[in-house]
Amino acid sequence: MKTPVRDRDVLVRFLFEHTHVRGELVHLDASWRAVVERHPYPAPVRALLGQAMAAAALLIATVKVEEGLTLQIQGSGPVNLLVVQVTGGRTLRGMAQWRDPVPADAPLSALVGEARLAMTLDSGPDRDSYQGIVGLAGEATLAEALETYFRQSEQLETRLWLVADEARAAGMLLQSLPSETADEDVWRRTVHLGTTLTDEELLALPQREILHRLFHEEDVRLFEPEPFGFRCSCSRDRIERVLRGLGYDEVRDILETEGQVEVTCEFCNQVYRFDRVDVEGLFAAADQPQVPPTRH
Repeated sequence: MKTPVRDRDVLVRFLFEHTHVRGELVHLDASWRAVVERHPYPAPVRALLGQAMAAAALLIATVKVEEGLTLQIQGSGPVNLLVVQVTGGRTLRGMAQWRDPVPADAPLSALVGEARLAMTLDSGPDRDSYQGIVGLAGEATLAEALETYFRQSEQLETRLWLVADEARAAGMLLQSLPSETADEDVWRRTVHLGTTLTDEELLALPQREILHRLFHEEDVRLFEPEPFGFRCSCSRDRIERVLRGLGYDEVRDILETEGQVEVTCEFCNQVYRFDRVDVEGLFAAADQPQVPPTRH
């Protein structure tokens, strides 16, 4: 089924009128392919990372932070690290580290082993970041793990549907907001309708068609779509700051051993190389005194 252009790399928020239930739908296309084209991820790792990308897009629209959100899983299994970052400007990047063999068709617990899930919210330079952490205790899917996170850390009933293949990542979120007039029947009904959505439909169907298929008997209000895109925040300037932080002696040792200093961004696979002249200039510039600007 051909997907309309308007449904590519966008998130749409919706709410059920006169209830305490809200939801979101996201489709990631070019932004997701930009991630998988840069790394030869095995299929199970690719699927998990794509689900995490879709989840991060859904979550930043839920928590409404200004700067960004980082979703991280660190564990002892074949997938020992997974990181997805999404900015307030709706740009995404993600990466995963793994070691072979990676089991196929395995539950989340088999992929990550003993692990913890962390969500970090960055509200800006003048505010403290917030981080919530939960242990992963046998959940079969990332969606289940995030539902556990919201119950334990946020005391919010939340349901997620996440799926990814080599071309698209997609997700849907339903959430029950705190309310003095909360109607449990409404929540149970919307969740039950959501469970009828298949992975194939979530990947292929346009967002409005998904909502109509699931909730055509409900009074649903749609908001304007929010576009998402891939962008990596790495730069040569950032790498130079990292090298200065290592110190001259350590960088010089790498230079003597390897002939050059080579740093590869784990998110976008961009390679930054520094030869002897670069390194000497890097630390010579760092030793220069800061000259205050001249006023006229």
